[in-house]
Amino acid sequence: MRFSICDSRFAIWAAAGLGVGMLGIPAVGQGQDGTQANAHAIPDRPEKLTFPGLVYEPPAPEKYRVPLKSGPVAYVVPDRELPLVNLVVYVRTGQYLEPAGKEGLAELTGYLLARGGTKSKTAEELEERLAFLAARLDSGVDENQGSVSLNLLSKDLDEGLAILREVLTAPRFQEDKIALRKQQMLQAMKERNDDSRSIEDREAEFLAYGEEFWANRYSTAASVDSLTRTDLEAFHQKWFQPHNFVVAVSGDFDRDQMVEKLEVLFATWPFSGATPPPIPTNTVFAKPAVYVVDKDVNQGRVAMMLPGILRDDPDYFPVVIMNNILGGGGFTSRIMTRVRSDEGLAYDAHSSFPGGVYYPLTFTAGFQSKSRTVAYAASIVLEEMVKMTQTPVTDQEFNTSKRGFIDRFPRTFGTKTQVATAFAQDEFTGRYARQPDYWKLYRSRLEAVSKEDIQHAAKKYLKPDKLVILVVGQKNDILLGHPSHDVKITQLVGGGLVDVPLREPMTMKAKAQ
Repeated sequence: MRFSICDSRFAIWAAAGLGVGMLGIPAVGQGQDGTQANAHAIPDRPEKLTFPGLVYEPPAPEKYRVPLKSGPVAYVVPDRELPLVNLVVYVRTGQYLEPAGKEGLAELTGYLLARGGTKSKTAEELEERLAFLAARLDSGVDENQGSVSLNLLSKDLDEGLAILREVLTAPRFQEDKIALRKQQMLQAMKERNDDSRSIEDREAEFLAYGEEFWANRYSTAASVDSLTRTDLEAFHQKWFQPHNFVVAVSGDFDRDQMVEKLEVLFATWPFSGATPPPIPTNTVFAKPAVYVVDKDVNQGRVAMMLPGILRDDPDYFPVVIMNNILGGGGFTSRIMTRVRSDEGLAYDAHSSFPGGVYYPLTFTAGFQSKSRTVAYAASIVLEEMVKMTQTPVTDQEFNTSKRGFIDRFPRTFGTKTQVATAFAQDEFTGRYARQPDYWKLYRSRLEAVSKEDIQHAAKKYLKPDKLVILVVGQKNDILLGHPSHDVKITQLVGGGLVDVPLREPMTMKAKAQ
């Protein structure tokens, strides 16, 4: 007997106690008198539908945390859904550890770890073997963290771990690969002033943290040219050692067996390395003014910045909700509604207020608009910032924003890989040591935020007298403003106008005006 899709559907509905009407559509149940017995249970309008409250508890980090005897802390999260294993080794290193004059060393070392061969394999042989295994090996070093990652079929785990061990302990740093990557880095330098977005991002960092801050030390042609294989080997052996590692591993494995394999992976390290110093935090925020980079583009890019906070700040949760209502919530936010929906001045207008891990990050409101309307759009953004400090947010804004964060919360741990990654990052940044129950209390801390807390945070941090406005675009047209709107960009902030010259892309020194 054939069992059709319709038969299957009928069985499901029957099990649920539902009748079946014409064309296989469930019918409302009928009583003996022919009345529709369940009709009262079906709302006449969609908005009248009710749902049970979401019951969800985040995973507990201690369930997966394993301090390995060989040095690292690992978060081991089994997942039998697919025959894959994903492993990431996070490394306490970064560009802040580069010697003066060797800018670019961290990037070059990190890039070539997984791509420059190993002691037993040339770069080409390593690439070929990984392709045969359908495995992905990657590596990199950014400002304050390095990583080496491996993704492969669980059946090939032992060979993959052997490759990973050699990458971590005996990278080849093949000379031709060094030369090729240096050439690519130099080519990228030449393009530093081609894109107004790149200019804006770069100059915003200088204004937010200061010319002398370590994160604003860019590689130059001279620094990259000076890098040698010996430099890469020294950087690698100084920082890539197990006591500087935090590991996230998820996938198709037995937990105890994986722990044993990790112990072997990091045992008997061939070099001792060093413990990195704390990340410097000596940031200097720019003086209030309008900073203009004259660039011949058809739209002006604007970043309106204020000093920020750390993520451990007691005001962090009120700030998160406040920013979401102001400009971080997409089409429901005030800045987007005013600048795009009401006035049509920009395709995107937004704000961000992240909490810094090591040093305070900035509040930034940004948009891109035609040169003549830049000043007017900026005035609207400033108006919304001031309004946030003077008037309590509405009940609808408050509830929509808060519920959005709380209802989206389970997505943080949507997969086993996300679980391992989130907990490993907390370990790496010190959050687990300071707040081991951070995720358990996350929603209750959001729930505890009041409308008064939001207005207090707005008054405390959205201070127009500290505002720095960066504009990248056609200076003359931007300063001229729009004939229909009597506002000038220089009227929005004290401190006047500061011309920011483009930097020579290969030296990062300011060009002569």
